[in-house]
Amino acid sequence: MARGSRQRARSLPRCGPVDTFFKITERGSTVGREIRGGIVTFFTMSYIIVLNPIILSQVQDGEGGFLGGTKDNFTMIAAGTALVAGVLTILMGVVANYPLALATGLGLNAFVAFSVASQMTWADAMGLVVLEGLIILVLVLTGFRQAVFQAVPSELKVAISVGIGLFITLIGFVDAGFVRKAVGTPLQLGQDGNLAGWPVLVFVIGLIVVIGLWVKKVKGAILITIVATTVLAIVVEKIGEFGSAQGNPKGWMLNVPAWPDKIIEKPDFGTLGEFSLFGSFQEVSAVTAILLVFTLLLADFFDTMGTMTAIGAEADLLDEEGMPPNTQRILIVDSIAAAAGGAAGVSSNTSYIESASGVGEGARTGLASVVTGLLFLVAIPFAPLVDVIPSEAAVPALVLVGFLMMQQVKGIDWDDVDVAIPAFLTIVLMPFTYSISAGIGAGFLAYVLIKVVRGKASLVHPLLWVISVLFVVYFAIDPLTRWLT
Repeated sequence: MARGSRQRARSLPRCGPVDTFFKITERGSTVGREIRGGIVTFFTMSYIIVLNPIILSQVQDGEGGFLGGTKDNFTMIAAGTALVAGVLTILMGVVANYPLALATGLGLNAFVAFSVASQMTWADAMGLVVLEGLIILVLVLTGFRQAVFQAVPSELKVAISVGIGLFITLIGFVDAGFVRKAVGTPLQLGQDGNLAGWPVLVFVIGLIVVIGLWVKKVKGAILITIVATTVLAIVVEKIGEFGSAQGNPKGWMLNVPAWPDKIIEKPDFGTLGEFSLFGSFQEVSAVTAILLVFTLLLADFFDTMGTMTAIGAEADLLDEEGMPPNTQRILIVDSIAAAAGGAAGVSSNTSYIESASGVGEGARTGLASVVTGLLFLVAIPFAPLVDVIPSEAAVPALVLVGFLMMQQVKGIDWDDVDVAIPAFLTIVLMPFTYSISAGIGAGFLAYVLIKVVRGKASLVHPLLWVISVLFVVYFAIDPLTRWLT
């Protein structure tokens, strides 16, 4: 445990068996902080209960079918999404004792929907997700995944954390409509280069509130901001009736903050078990199926590595080698989550960088994950109520956490080009490509290349050579797929 955590631990009272099991005092936290952190993490990432069905429910597979059998399967996918996220996040808390929540991976679910399922049935596509998770589990149990993690230079690990901080900051601005796609430039400020509409103002107010509360060191700053801004958003929508940004550019970006007609809906878990483990090998060529699994595997493999490092750095839990506690257990639970997501028919589940919002609130142990997981389970019949929270109310927390993670950049020696250039590429390419894996891959390849050019190839860890070759394949996956098939 880091020195800062030990010093904080001396002044905190112990709370019995819960404290002992989760090592709450030992890590410089309290039960209250863990509960608040778990709640904040849930509110920050609860959008996945709504967003995952939006991505998966409307896409037809290669045979014209829909996930769950019909096009009107939004509630079914939402129930499955919340169930798997809840169970696996609790498992992460109890088994790994780490403040890390899991849910269906954004980006991964879009890849499964538009690139995998479009070539086969939904059951076949989910079967590939299960295979990918099982392969990663084997890599973890054999020690390969952790060995790769240990082979990465410490300054690249810092760069990964900083890059993710910028990445989630951009996610926050985009999900709030503060930053949008442009015509003449890739991105721009708001709609047509200007901030317009009450929903964006709600986000700005939320950002001002969370920064103000944070610098004043108010306990529960992030949670207070999310709740207060949600109430404001409901009032604003009631008065102005802006609706969704899909129909009104000045509307709400992801979900409209209107009080639902009914608070509880009976859950339907119809997607559970809807997968075919090897059906894809009959629908498409074996080479295509293998390449699809490889793409899923690499993205999942390194996204998790970056996420758990960033969370550990922000929580002051990393050891001298940049390793979080219980690394093996964290990776095992994450691997099981990938397979479980496919088996439940809701796409691969992975570790969520939004967990950093809970860490920013004070979470340091798995108790926070247990709280987050329980809230996911409670949310299953309450999906309409969770849908009330607009992204504009939740994402100010991501911007604040992005700042906190950015502070780690001082741990990089910018005068040493051997690590400075790879670190720079890692940091900037995560937000610029909207991909954690792309940033990590570019950093690894640049690190190896610079060592070779400077005649220091012998200093490169053998595993980094292997991973660099795999990333070359990863970046060239599209032409390779077309060439081999």
